[in-house]
Amino acid sequence: MSGEVFEVDDNSCCASCGIKANDDMKLKICTACKLVRYCSIKCQKDHRPKHKRACKQRAAALRDENLFQQRESSHLGDCPICCLPHPVVGKTKAASHVTMGCCGKMICEGCDYANKKREIAESLQQRCPFCRHPAPKTVEEADKNSLRRVESNDPLSLYEAGVDRYAEGDYAGAFKYWTKAAELGDAEAHYLLSILYHDGKGVEKDRRKEVYTWKRLQLLGIR
Repeated sequence: MSGEVFEVDDNSCCASCGIKANDDMKLKICTACKLVRYCSIKCQKDHRPKHKRACKQRAAALRDENLFQQRESSHLGDCPICCLPHPVVGKTKAASHVTMGCCGKMICEGCDYANKKREIAESLQQRCPFCRHPAPKTVEEADKNSLRRVESNDPLSLYEAGVDRYAEGDYAGAFKYWTKAAELGDAEAHYLLSILYHDGKGVEKDRRKEVYTWKRLQLLGIR
């Protein structure tokens, strides 16, 4: 059972001492099983021996429910312009997406194409279809934009920086960037970290951590 609790505004009783919730006493729910409530951390700790087994069983059931539920969207999210889900191709970010170096948004090919077609037809300056930042004119300018996104801890930019390091043979660098991206919620960074743990590239082989990253991967939406 997690030590973290949050407030629930109802008239339940504390599972340990039996006190009822009132205007001055807000009970807090066990965030692992979400079955019982407590008036204090002390009551939660006192009730732990009696609750431990049921808590673990319920937490496992909730985890399976989250793992196998039908999701409305993929781990890639939706295009921020048309709001349609990004298609999934394999276990890595598909080529049908365009990542904008200025704002870090992932734009679907359709919206990117429509924006470029409009700019050409109206003789407009090329700009990002989302934030309207002018498109970079040189590779150096594009690299500077990407570096700014990495320095701001944008998970998608960190993921792509790791991909670049891996392609260069810098596996330790790839591990560094993918670890940061995974901590910030990038699902595919978990997948690539599991490969590094399996192959022992940039980090020591570790079967336990490989399995852990795979579990995180499943919970974040990659099947």
